[in-house]
Parts: sequence; C-alpha cells; structure tokens
Amino acid sequence: MDQLKTIKIKNGDQCNVTSGTHKGKSGIVQDLNTSQTGATTITVLQKNGVRFKTLGKNVEVAKY
Repeated sequence: MDQLKTIKIKNGDQCNVTSGTHKGKSGIVQDLNTSQTGATTITVLQKNGVRFKTLGKNVEVAKY
C-alpha cells in the first residue's frame, strides 16, 4: 500500500491552488488557520496584491 506524503503548509510558502473555486491561481500563504472541525484554511496573496481564502487541502506547495 502506498503512503501519502503530507507536506506542511506554513506562512510565507509559495503555493498553487489545484482545486476549488480558485483553481489555477497561485501566491504566498499569509494566514494559516485551523478551525474547530480540523479544516485548515489559508489566505493567499497573489502577485497582483489580491487576497483570497481557500482550504488547505486545495493547495500544494510550489516546488522551486
């Protein structure tokens, strides 16, 4: 059985949104929050200065 590798998202990481409403967008993680239900939400700052919120499960950390 293959094990999934979990990458921890942290403030300042460059990320790409892979699913959800903001699919295809990218930016820098600014505000990381975990709700009472355990869902991770993040605020992403795009290069053009626009911010949006999305779920942590919808993003992947950009590889350099």
